[in-house]
Amino acid sequence: MQRYFIEPAQWAGMTVTITGDDAHHLIKVMRARPGDECIVSDGVSREALVRLQTLEGGQVLAEVAEELPMENEPRVEVWVAQSLPKGDKMELVIQKGTEIGASRFIPFTSERTVVQLDGKKEGKRTERWQKIAKEAAEQAHRNRVPSVEGVRTWKSLMELAGEADAALFCYEKQGEQALKSVIRGVLAGRKPEQDRAKLLLIIGPEGGFSEREAMEAENAGCRPVALGRRILRTETAAMVGLTCILYEAGEMGGEE
Repeated sequence: MQRYFIEPAQWAGMTVTITGDDAHHLIKVMRARPGDECIVSDGVSREALVRLQTLEGGQVLAEVAEELPMENEPRVEVWVAQSLPKGDKMELVIQKGTEIGASRFIPFTSERTVVQLDGKKEGKRTERWQKIAKEAAEQAHRNRVPSVEGVRTWKSLMELAGEADAALFCYEKQGEQALKSVIRGVLAGRKPEQDRAKLLLIIGPEGGFSEREAMEAENAGCRPVALGRRILRTETAAMVGLTCILYEAGEMGGEE
C-alpha cells in the first residue's frame, strides 16, 4: 500500500490534507479515487491508514480509518558520514542506506575528496538528497525520513564524533579489528528502556583516508574498524558497514 510522509500541520484531528508532490502522485500517477486508502505518517509520532474523500484543486482530503503503530524503525540510530563521492554515488548511498535503516546522512569533505560544491550547488544537492531519502523511506515503509545534512568539513565531523555513543572509522589499513566486535561491545549491556544507541559510521572517499586523518580520528575518539580483507568501493562500504551494524543489533536477523 502506498505510503506518504506529511507535515504534522496537515493533520486536523481525524482529517488529513495531502498536498504538493504527494497529492500529484495520488491524483495523476496512482489515479486514486474517493474511497481508496493509503498510509500517511507525520514522521514523528503519528501514522494512520486513511480513506480518501475528495481529490481536487491539487490536494487530497482524507479521513483516518485506523491509527497504526510506529514499529518499523531500528532500535539503534546509525549516522552515515560519507565523504562526498564522485558522480551520483551519494544518491545511491542515501537511497539504499535509507532502505536498510540509516537514521541520518552526513556528507563531508576530507583530504582526498575530489568533489567540491559551492553554496548554491550544495543547497540544490541537499534538497535533492532529502527528496531521495523521503521517497526511499516511503518505499521501505519507514516510520521516519532520515535527515540529510549539509556538507561538513573534516574538523566539524570530528567534533560531531563526541556526540555519538561510538564513532566507527572505516580504515582499510586497520588490519584484523573487525567491525562486529566493536559493535557488540558498544551494544552489550544496554537496557531496553535506554534511548537508542547512536553510532556514527565514517566512510572515506574513493582515494581513502590519509594517515594524518586516521590519527586525528583516533584522537577524536573514533574507533578504527575493518570491513574485511577486500577493498570496497566507497558506496559499497557505506552499505556493508550499515548492514553489519543493524545485523549485530538484531535488526536484520542478527543476535538480540
